[in-house]
Amino acid sequence: MRNFLNLVPSASQYFSSRRDKKPDRAIVFGFNCGQSIAQMLLCLTVVSAGVLHPSAARAIGAIAATPRTIAQTPANAPAPLTKVLTEIDAAANRRDVKAVMAFYSPSFTHSDGLNSQSMEKALTQLWARYPSLNYRTELKSWKTEGNAILAETITTIAGTQKKDGRELNLKATIRSQQRFEGEKIVKQEILAEQTQLSSGQNPPTIQVNFPDQVKVGEEYHFDAIVREPIGDDILIGTVLEEPITEKTFFNPSEVELELLNSGGIFKVGKAPATPENRWVSAVLMRQGGIATVSVRLRVVK
Repeated sequence: MRNFLNLVPSASQYFSSRRDKKPDRAIVFGFNCGQSIAQMLLCLTVVSAGVLHPSAARAIGAIAATPRTIAQTPANAPAPLTKVLTEIDAAANRRDVKAVMAFYSPSFTHSDGLNSQSMEKALTQLWARYPSLNYRTELKSWKTEGNAILAETITTIAGTQKKDGRELNLKATIRSQQRFEGEKIVKQEILAEQTQLSSGQNPPTIQVNFPDQVKVGEEYHFDAIVREPIGDDILIGTVLEEPITEKTFFNPSEVELELLNSGGIFKVGKAPATPENRWVSAVLMRQGGIATVSVRLRVVK
């Protein structure tokens, strides 16, 4: 992933007790391991559609065979479907990559352009870096479509990584739709997500104001606000926007952090002329720590 947090100690020289003492140059943050923010977030989201216990999957297939087109609520969800979601969380919490991938269709498609091979690679790298992630999935709605069943879920993920004596904290929320056909996951679409990473004794607490979806060519506002008073602290940061494609998942990059004159980052952007998904990410650092936040922007017609 594009791990902004690995270079925290090297930035300490730029902080002082006075905000009017500016750094003499921008701070360049490199991303190691050849991975991007988007790839890390994808790793988090794909697991929410990952594992079907064979008996539960067969039961799901039987449910889908019953003609129904009206969206159903969690209250009337059939037991096999809720069992599947429980199995998904259990398998993800075990971090059993082979068990996860065994239940994907060879023709599996993902809204971000990945296939089963690139997903397996992403999961392996994520779980090696964050071995204690905890997954919890909530069913929001479900319906049948022919012989398939579509389930919309919200998955929350939290965990830590210890590196060079520092602890990195991760929190993510993902809303997605999974399509089940028989015993295989054949399709997944990510509808909304937000992920935050933080490190240090007193990292900024970030509040994000951002639309999940905009129309092509439409302007949008992205606000990443530090909730604590800044006082005389120096706050540095940047914002990054990039398309979500398989190429961006694994390519390394870097960003420059610059002095901020306010308690956050405020960006006015314009959606591209064609429908696509994009990442908008903010990095904010002060003397007590660093925090990053990434949100998905869906651009539709």
